[in-house]
Amino acid sequence: MADDLYIHGSSPEEQARLELMNGILNERCLAELDLHGAERVLEMGAGTGVFSRDLWQALGEGGALVAIERDEAQVRAAAEHLPAPVDLRRGDVGDPPLAEDEWGSFDLVHARFLLEHLPDPQRAVDVMVRAARPGGRIALVDDDHSLMRFSPDPGGMTELWHDYAARYRDLGCDPEVGRRLVTLLVDAGAELVRTTQIPYGGGRGEPAFEAVVRNLAEVVDTGRAALLERTDWTAARMDEALAAFERWALRKDAVVWYALPMAIGRRPQSR
Repeated sequence: MADDLYIHGSSPEEQARLELMNGILNERCLAELDLHGAERVLEMGAGTGVFSRDLWQALGEGGALVAIERDEAQVRAAAEHLPAPVDLRRGDVGDPPLAEDEWGSFDLVHARFLLEHLPDPQRAVDVMVRAARPGGRIALVDDDHSLMRFSPDPGGMTELWHDYAARYRDLGCDPEVGRRLVTLLVDAGAELVRTTQIPYGGGRGEPAFEAVVRNLAEVVDTGRAALLERTDWTAARMDEALAAFERWALRKDAVVWYALPMAIGRRPQSR
């Protein structure tokens, strides 16, 4: 994956945003993974390692976790988050640094917020299925940005979100890849186990609302350079839209409607 396909970069601000997002989502995602304790797990696109850390803790005694991340700055951040037993490796998900005897050995292969940043997500899912043992699970969680809804309409943020998502297409990626997770699994030879959605939204007054609003604003703001380069947005207009979004979030009836598609497949026993 080319460095410029991740439009948020790896600044300290982006790493802080990722940690905030993990705080909202990790418990919800772990609940859906149906972990069986002492399993061997491969985490693709580990980022700053915050979810990998929580995943390792959920595995408990006897579990093993290999975490793979391409970006050098993210690997450094992950090294600070992860306990020593986690096997952190730098490498590309299309050609991961796995030994020959590791292929087909993992009970669970997991990726979250990875496929939307790849020009060829099918290649990554093919690799994930190959890495799973026969009967092993492959869990995908990713965005479908078109599902985002704000109510009442916050004005500029709706248009800003739309144009932010469109930048993925400019890069040859898919901002709506979440709706294709089942197809990607099936085309890679996996059998579908189940689908669900991870809630990531809510209304004012709910515990996670302020963090969700802050994270969404920072998602767009960390993509500022890409938006200013390829759209008719100006810095002043972006600032105005984000300020209006902040004011909107103070409304008693403000609500963000969003959820992350999740699909879990299984590698057939015969493969």
